[in-house]
Amino acid sequence: MSAAPRPRRRLRRRLMLAFSGFALLVAALYGFYVVLFVYLVEDEMFNGLLEQEARVQLHHHASQGGWARPALPGMSVHETAASLPEGLGARLVEEPWRREFAGDQGRHYHLRRLDPTDAWLVAEVSQQLVVRPMRGGILQWLGWSSLGVLGIALLLGAWLARRMTAPLSRLSDVVAGASPTHLPTGFAESLPDDEVGALARTLQGLLVRIEAFVDREREFTRDASHELRTPLAVIRSACERMQARADLDPALHLQLGHMNQSVLQLEHTISALLMLAREQHLQEPAESITLLPLIERVIVDQTGLLGDRPVHLALDVTGDAKACLPPTALRVILSNLIGNAFAHTLKGEVSITVEAGWLQITNPGAGIDADALQPFSKGAASSGYGLGLSIVHRLCERHQIDLRFNPDRTRTMVSIRLDPAARTCS
Repeated sequence: MSAAPRPRRRLRRRLMLAFSGFALLVAALYGFYVVLFVYLVEDEMFNGLLEQEARVQLHHHASQGGWARPALPGMSVHETAASLPEGLGARLVEEPWRREFAGDQGRHYHLRRLDPTDAWLVAEVSQQLVVRPMRGGILQWLGWSSLGVLGIALLLGAWLARRMTAPLSRLSDVVAGASPTHLPTGFAESLPDDEVGALARTLQGLLVRIEAFVDREREFTRDASHELRTPLAVIRSACERMQARADLDPALHLQLGHMNQSVLQLEHTISALLMLAREQHLQEPAESITLLPLIERVIVDQTGLLGDRPVHLALDVTGDAKACLPPTALRVILSNLIGNAFAHTLKGEVSITVEAGWLQITNPGAGIDADALQPFSKGAASSGYGLGLSIVHRLCERHQIDLRFNPDRTRTMVSIRLDPAARTCS
């Protein structure tokens, strides 16, 4: 069982960032609107005072023919825009829609035209400004408030993210801990009744169906293989007895030899299928195996596939050569690979060598295509059923054995790693 892979983009972190980003945005908008509101309130207050004074001045001008002294401090009446202080007249020409200007030395002006005349009512309000002296405090208060809101958002986001991702993490651990020999069951009941729980229940139902399907296929393969071994043994024994007769016709003797070879291939295929169907062999530990006796036994078992063909066997394996692999899997792999080399060699040399931690089996002929590793895929010269190399490939995958095929089109070389670095021998 392997640990759940660590995701590059964690959902919990993304939820926290989303909460904190949203809180920071809301705090910034809130601060902006607060500052804008206090400035607008202040401006409306000054505009209201100007409007009130403008009514008084216009009434006095209509009744007395002149302008009265403004009642509020800082206000003054100017007959024309050119007489406005600090060059405000020129600035009005450039920006005629403005009614609020900043002057020198912190002075601040609000203007109102006394229509229908050309006179202007001016209020210098720097001493009456409320927001300006409080601006630093307001901004500081808004900053600390934003930090507080951000902290609360982070805590809330962390809590909510943990609540949301904890079921997903448990489900991920359950799936990561699953193995072909032990599919998890009953894990959906511990998850909440939400989208994650619905996903877990669906996954649990799927695993139950997969386990039932695998069990049916395994039992069928095991039962069918057992049922086939007995009649094959009878056929092989009958062929051998008939071949031993001295008065047998040569043509019939040759046909019986071909039949015996086919039966031998079937027996090895059935043995491999039985091994794949037996669940206990999936956990078979690796052992330190002396190669030469095992290879010699396999060669003796597979010699019948050579028949009378002019094939020379070159065996270059020392007596101290060892492999760190599951023994049953290695025997089935060697039987299929050596048997495949014998069956496909019409003449020439089949070599079996051990070099630099690799066992190499080489025979004349075209290389092996990737399609040959698929079930029921066979070459044009094959007399088998297209299962041998597929079984070898599956066994190597299950037991993490390195398997290599050369791309050479003039010969076939198959190599298997004898001592994987990550494997420990018992």
